[in-house]
Amino acid sequence: MSAFSATLTGPVLVIGAGLLGASAGLGLRNLGYTVYISDISPTVEAVAEDIGAGTSLRAVAEEWGAEAGFVLEPQLVVVAAPPDVTAELVVKALGEYPQAFVIDLASVKSAILADVLTSGADATRYLGTHPMAGREKSGPVAARGELFAARPWVLCEHPLARRELVKLAQQVAVELGSTVTFLDASEHDRTVALISHVPQVMSSLLASRLQDTPLYALGLAGQGLRDTTRIAASDPNLWVQILAANAQPVVQTLYGVREDLERLISTLEAPTDSGSRLDIAQLMSEGNHGVARIPGKHGGAPRAFAQLTVLVDDTPGTLSRLLHEIGELGVNLEDLRLEHSPGAPVGMAEISVNPSEHEKLVDDLTSRGWKVVT
Repeated sequence: MSAFSATLTGPVLVIGAGLLGASAGLGLRNLGYTVYISDISPTVEAVAEDIGAGTSLRAVAEEWGAEAGFVLEPQLVVVAAPPDVTAELVVKALGEYPQAFVIDLASVKSAILADVLTSGADATRYLGTHPMAGREKSGPVAARGELFAARPWVLCEHPLARRELVKLAQQVAVELGSTVTFLDASEHDRTVALISHVPQVMSSLLASRLQDTPLYALGLAGQGLRDTTRIAASDPNLWVQILAANAQPVVQTLYGVREDLERLISTLEAPTDSGSRLDIAQLMSEGNHGVARIPGKHGGAPRAFAQLTVLVDDTPGTLSRLLHEIGELGVNLEDLRLEHSPGAPVGMAEISVNPSEHEKLVDDLTSRGWKVVT
């Protein structure tokens, strides 16, 4: 089958054996495709091979290259590298593999596309993509073949991209379990600035205020602080590249945040003045309206679920027993959130269910000895 076929048959070369690259390799290998993996670090590449993400290109070349004239002719090259080197690697791959399509997985798109278009490389064989998936952990040891399952995967078409390439990239995303969305590069960058990059900035800024906070004060922290600072643990080196590459869309969103923050500061400086309480309420209400627009579990408009909180002893098997009993009662768990009290041998399982099942579940769990708070 032609390398320019719209159907993926392989082989696939993954350049970059970090979290996304190794996860893509694992997923494609699990689907039966032949995958080779390459990384600038021999150690990272070897680890990716050890976990099953692909055959080390370096090892194959060292073993067979000189004797047998090994030449890799991939159908698809997946560049899964940091944003500041992605364009360079894409252009290099387009030159080294003239019969291959090339996609990248970087989280910014406009600057990379511009560099490829001005490079003189065959941009008809390049498509920028972005799987909206990740973890706080990095590297191949954190890779998961199911990392992309049920996650959006954005394809950024441009006028020169071949139709066969777009269809092949769509096949890869769908087979790895993602839902495909089409955006142009500029719209993609504006969108991720709001839904991904600014949240990272806000989380990091809040977490930075904790550096000099006494430990006894942090010991009082509830789940709200943990929720809002969770992503502040992300890799600073990667985020330097992401924010630098997508600076203008991020700045435009931060201008709006700054206006709201200055408005709140001004109000709180005189909280008893006429209209101050109304302004605070309006700001909080605007947040309510915004979060209500985030799609729900099944996509589309969010659904309102009923919630109950069950106290769970911090002992092995207790949470498993709770979930098993909810299943026995025939109730579908729509969402689950765990909260822990520092220093206390008990946790709180916040459970979301359909409103029609809420009252009966409370009664049934209570009758089984669980401590339920509604």
